[in-house]
Amino acid sequence: MARKLSDKDVEILKKLAPECADITCSGSGFDYQSILPPVSNHYALDDDDFEERLNQLDIFELKYLSEVILDGSESLGCIQPEHADILVRLLKERLSEDVGEKVRVLYEAAGVCYY
Repeated sequence: MARKLSDKDVEILKKLAPECADITCSGSGFDYQSILPPVSNHYALDDDDFEERLNQLDIFELKYLSEVILDGSESLGCIQPEHADILVRLLKERLSEDVGEKVRVLYEAAGVCYY
């Protein structure tokens, strides 16, 4: 679901990717409409880096991120499958098994993304 990032979204994006100078995708020229896809596809160097970035979020930021994922306003589309697995594992560990499982089901239901 396309959306304009809120101030809180931008704050989380910049925490996850401090090298992100602005919220415009260099490839498309459009503003980012989600937090995780640009981190997964443009900023994280590898799986370990993606996990380290997510681990920087405090419990409240992680809870907010899970809420916007589950309400459909944060897209998981086009995040790398390995990164989705990392996200789900961290949600299960830090929030709850239930939240992590709901996010996993949502990610899998979205189907394949073509970059």
